[in-house]
Amino acid sequence: MPELYILRVFCDEEGRHGNPLGVVLDGAAVPEGERQRVAATLGFSETVFVDDRATAALRIFTPTVELPLAGHPLVGTSWLLRSTAGDGTTAGSGTVTVLRPPAGAVPTGGDEVSAWIEADPADAPPFALRELASPAEVEALEVPRGPDVHDDVWAWIDPQERTQVRCRVFADGVGIAEDEATGSAALRLVAALDRPVTIRQGAGSVIAGRPVDGGRVRVGGRVVLDRRQPLADALRERE
Repeated sequence: MPELYILRVFCDEEGRHGNPLGVVLDGAAVPEGERQRVAATLGFSETVFVDDRATAALRIFTPTVELPLAGHPLVGTSWLLRSTAGDGTTAGSGTVTVLRPPAGAVPTGGDEVSAWIEADPADAPPFALRELASPAEVEALEVPRGPDVHDDVWAWIDPQERTQVRCRVFADGVGIAEDEATGSAALRLVAALDRPVTIRQGAGSVIAGRPVDGGRVRVGGRVVLDRRQPLADALRERE
């Protein structure tokens, strides 16, 4: 019986906040035709199905669509694969260096408490980047709704130094009214800013991002495992 791991990705320095993520390490046990229904029932902004632990081949689903690449699912899955052995115990090999979502190979790494990925921002879902004058204006926004909403709204926290950004991400077009922490939007934003930044998103999540060689961007952050349970039990709780 496959198990569901429930993580929080891009937590703050004390391990609080972060974006909830569901990961099924034995993803091959869930038929492809059932995965969208499972993701919708679980209700996370994304759910990951790992089809092959040896190659780190995986698939990513929002409640309404499959994504070729997404940030917080890949960061969380990278940490989990390095932290867990094949039997699901917390004695992982720590050797995962590449993830393989449908978009292609994504380099990855990390340590005991955090993980990072490096990806081409062009592979990330498109976000409309909207800069506002202040964090207060970002905070005051009402959540926009509609099938065309896929927005990253942001402002400099420190406009002189330009090292920290406050942002909110709205993605009603893929079934996520407001995301707590969005690695794929961070890929796009860091590429546009072309400088290392700390992104503070949602209720208190923290994403570190910086440009790397070849036009790619590295994003990463702290990951916390909240619990694991049989997938069937998790689905029954939410149906």
